[in-house]
Amino acid sequence: MIYEIEFSADSERQLAEFSSRDRRTLLDSIETQLSHEPTTPTKHRKLLRPNPVAAWELRVGDFRVFYNVEHERILVIVVAVGHKEHNQLTIDGKVIPL
Repeated sequence: MIYEIEFSADSERQLAEFSSRDRRTLLDSIETQLSHEPTTPTKHRKLLRPNPVAAWELRVGDFRVFYNVEHERILVIVVAVGHKEHNQLTIDGKVIPL
């Protein structure tokens, strides 16, 4: 089963802030990792503790993609994209506490 991938307005804006090379890397990983079995934990995908951002996280190098899954609609919704350095996650230029 192939999941459709949808981007929120915020995630589209956040992606646009990255260089074209980083954006291409992120989009390729999102397509590869999330179109099939997006709720299967792997080395790069993990279910997060309850938080206000999203239920799932995809790790792409130093980048983090936060997403939710709607199984009944076979849909992955990317809600935020950020950059992580050491223990500091930055989304929209703001440090997000971990």
